[in-house]
Amino acid sequence: MNSLHNLTYFDIYERNALYKGSSCAIHWEGSDITYSDLFLQAGKLANGLKNLNLAFGSRVAVLCKNHPVFFHLFGAASALNITLVLINRRLSQDEISFIIEDTTPCLIVCDKEMADQAGKLTTSFSCLEHCYVVDDKKDSGFSKLYHDTPIKNPVPCRPTDPFVIIHTAAVQGKPRGAALGQENLILANQQIINAYSLDETKTYLNVLPLFHIMGINIGLGTLQAGGKNVIQEKFDPLKTLELIQEQKVNIFGSFPPILTNLMDAMKDGKFDLSSLEIAAGLEMQDTAKKWEEVTDSKFWTMYGQTETSGLITFAEYFAKPGSAGRISPLANIKTADESDTLLPPGETGEILVKGPLVFQGYWNADKLNAHTFRGGWHHTGDLGMIDSEGFLFFKGRKAEKELIKPGGENVFPAEVEQAILEHDAIKEVCVFGVPDPKFGEGIKAVCSLNPGCKLTEDELIRFCGSRIAGYKKPGYVQFITDLPKAGDGKIDREKIKIKYA
Repeated sequence: MNSLHNLTYFDIYERNALYKGSSCAIHWEGSDITYSDLFLQAGKLANGLKNLNLAFGSRVAVLCKNHPVFFHLFGAASALNITLVLINRRLSQDEISFIIEDTTPCLIVCDKEMADQAGKLTTSFSCLEHCYVVDDKKDSGFSKLYHDTPIKNPVPCRPTDPFVIIHTAAVQGKPRGAALGQENLILANQQIINAYSLDETKTYLNVLPLFHIMGINIGLGTLQAGGKNVIQEKFDPLKTLELIQEQKVNIFGSFPPILTNLMDAMKDGKFDLSSLEIAAGLEMQDTAKKWEEVTDSKFWTMYGQTETSGLITFAEYFAKPGSAGRISPLANIKTADESDTLLPPGETGEILVKGPLVFQGYWNADKLNAHTFRGGWHHTGDLGMIDSEGFLFFKGRKAEKELIKPGGENVFPAEVEQAILEHDAIKEVCVFGVPDPKFGEGIKAVCSLNPGCKLTEDELIRFCGSRIAGYKKPGYVQFITDLPKAGDGKIDREKIKIKYA
């Protein structure tokens, strides 16, 4: 199965160990991990997982904060040709349970905070034969998995074999697992290396979670380029600023309100941020402009999806204000009308993508895949316009998609509506996105109550918090007598958005 033209992450780990062995691959909690040690630990972990009879087709669920173990697992999974199911640890128990049911992993790796939740999952799902807790103590928890010696013969793989599965926002209440192969990520990350000029001299701060596609993009991209990954367990503004200063960080990823929080924290003390070159992600124009003025660095905008292996457009924010960047070298992007007819530059339509960055498909969803890949294009469900210079301007989402992005996360109205409708007092609900000064976009629910029922906004928000992830809870709730209806009797979403946004 391995061919002359195939390259894996384990190959990259080995190459870096040979030629950059003494260089720092990862900085974590005051300690440096060299490329030689990273390759050794990934090999030992692969051998340990092999002794648990994990082989091609096996899946490992990962429910962790940022930690070097992610990079150990990436290398080990590559060596064994197994699949990592990367789970957003902010999801609710029900949402995580669905992902376990969908992917049937045989092993789950979690951090200490998620240990109780992971334990409940192993009790509920017979597929989960093992649960290991990550900590920094030797001879305990996850560390027991590492074999005394590294794996000697990596398992052959195809570029399209599923390497990671990342569940994206739910449609009709159920998240969808996007499967990505190693070739998807290696090529996607190579684009980032080129765009951001990553090499062995560059340092990336992992502020974004490593279960998120953009965190993976720049984290593994930095490793691919032989640079240094500084890992921050979770975002804390003061700690982030300290790490930028101490580790001479050149680049980090950002979603709202990260930049705002950093600039607020900078008022409490002077930090040397002169090493900073790029903050990359999503941000409002005024915030991006202020950040560039305060730090003398550049903010890069972007567009992409998990389904496109991450970023497929990027550029300096003010290279063409209002755009999401220029089409990347390895992506073919067009727009199409409602009949899937391709449109010329300058016309707005659904964003379609083809090329080696398009994912392998949704896990266990053949019907959905056929629809998503119709006509030989990946249909993103997003609307955009591409100008004559190849810059993409994001114009919103198709009506059936209606994606909301609070702080860079993906939330479909249907999953929030489903949670709200579980409350006995709710008769009808319509959820949509509204401008939010902190997160860029917020979630609003317009509801009607059943006769004789009473419910406050705070009570409904707390109710949602017990059923879905915290970032999916509506931040704004409004009760009205009856929701407007269209001619077919369905809730008139557009009328509600116009009137109550």
